[in-house]
Amino acid sequence: MSFESLLTGLGEMWTITLVGGVIGLFFGFFAHRSRFCLRSAVIEFGRGTKEGKLTVWLFTFSTAVLLTQAFILAGWLNVSEARQLSQRGSLSGAAIGGAMFGAGMILARGCSSRLLVLAAQGNLRALLSGLVFAVTAQSALTGLLSPLRTTIAGWWTVEASSRDLLALTHLGHTGGMLFGALWLVAALAWARRQRVQFWNWFGAIGVGVMVACAWLMTYQVSRAVFELVVPVQALSFTGPAADTLMLVLSPPGQPLKFDLGLVPGVAVGSFLSALLWRELKLEGFQGGQAMRRYIIGALLMGFGGMLAGGCAVGAGISGASVFTLTSWVTLSTLWGAAMLTDRWIDQPNETSEPNAPAGTAVSSAHPALDAPASYARP
Repeated sequence: MSFESLLTGLGEMWTITLVGGVIGLFFGFFAHRSRFCLRSAVIEFGRGTKEGKLTVWLFTFSTAVLLTQAFILAGWLNVSEARQLSQRGSLSGAAIGGAMFGAGMILARGCSSRLLVLAAQGNLRALLSGLVFAVTAQSALTGLLSPLRTTIAGWWTVEASSRDLLALTHLGHTGGMLFGALWLVAALAWARRQRVQFWNWFGAIGVGVMVACAWLMTYQVSRAVFELVVPVQALSFTGPAADTLMLVLSPPGQPLKFDLGLVPGVAVGSFLSALLWRELKLEGFQGGQAMRRYIIGALLMGFGGMLAGGCAVGAGISGASVFTLTSWVTLSTLWGAAMLTDRWIDQPNETSEPNAPAGTAVSSAHPALDAPASYARP
């Protein structure tokens, strides 16, 4: 079925929302099956362990970069009008917001996308953290925290023409595609060496494909519509989480868009994966100290993600796949802050838990949020 027939039958608004829902559904399914989690990858890298979690993240990252750049070279995609490349950017917001998000990701035991995936399988800790994240993100966008966000973002800004790393380095899209291909080959080699199982690497590639497909599909729909303005975008969870929250709280009849299909789509895809593999399980908090940690982490991620203009997926995968400068700054400070937070907070606590397996980030106060994400499972 072509976009034209969809647009005629469903209308422009419902078509782009359906596209977001379908891409979200596959993203959620693949993310759940692969145990895709940037927090786990950062911890493995920082501690020097070799459990395959960094390799899983690298499969997603390299696939998204390779496929997105291939779409551009083929003439199927043009990202020049995407927000990350067409508008003035904030380096101060990217650096500080990325650091806040990275620290919060460790405290909440999962990034925003991971929280949504886990909440769909019955993790109430992730559900509460995700709600706090969404409320904070909306407050940072238009509410009480928006003046602070605007002030920090204004400290150091760059023109739109200075945000395209491929243009600045003269590598071009061919260089960008080769960069992604190089890291995909590295991921394949490491997966073989670490014996990463099928669903871990295959699902991770599927997550990367969904990022590239989001770029492609929003661009194609934007060219086909006449009345609706459809931004060219990929996947992110800071803005969409806030938008979904406001849709629930606002009167009926609010306009639909890609982001409002994405979040429920991810939840449904994750739920189906957990249902098929019998991993649905209600999990809650064990004590007030653990709850405080999760709430603080969600607050940091909500404000940091909105300040940086993207989350671990929005900046770390989607923005990086089109080589925007601010996204790479966000990704760098996110990694750095996450490793430092793990070293200063989680690792000292684990010394009092002698039976905790290395790299699981289990504190003496509470088991890890993503404890079910064992790479030893089939």
